[in-house]
Amino acid sequence: MTGVLAVQGDFIEHIKMLEGLGEKAFEIRSEADLDKSFDRLVLPGGESTVQTRLIRDLGLFDKLKSKISGGMPTLATCAGLILLAKKTENSDSVCFGTLPVTVKRNAYGRQLGSFRALGDFKGVGQVPMEFIRAPYITAVSDGVSVMSVTDGNITAVKYKNQLAMAFHPELLCDTKIFEYFLNM
Repeated sequence: MTGVLAVQGDFIEHIKMLEGLGEKAFEIRSEADLDKSFDRLVLPGGESTVQTRLIRDLGLFDKLKSKISGGMPTLATCAGLILLAKKTENSDSVCFGTLPVTVKRNAYGRQLGSFRALGDFKGVGQVPMEFIRAPYITAVSDGVSVMSVTDGNITAVKYKNQLAMAFHPELLCDTKIFEYFLNM
């Protein structure tokens, strides 16, 4: 079963994608939800600053970080990538800091800078990618595998149990990235 952080952002799209693949998924909204039995975690897109504040205010931070650090397979999209990142350019703000990368928030500009692309994803092949006010990764540490590069920018990485991307695979019909995640 997969727990999907549901404090803000596009969590329902992740749940629909997972359930379409036969995976049971539930919303994580409170500390009590973290007591349920689950073996995967999704950190969805949305607004990373708001999500970080709500994660802390709702008492979710310690348990979520422990699960991620403890090896629970974690999929993060867009804002979720920022939540995992060890460093964000031009900011001292860090949420979990479990992913040894540096990200640049809103790297492609505002909402009008949103776009779609078709790109290679290591171990998966060609996938459609939806970028919405997206970040990208400006630096990776040793042990981080680059999974996708778009227009010369790193847009997806894998580090141990964490699979993080700057785009939104949950908004498109292609299920290959979710299948890859479920097999991690």
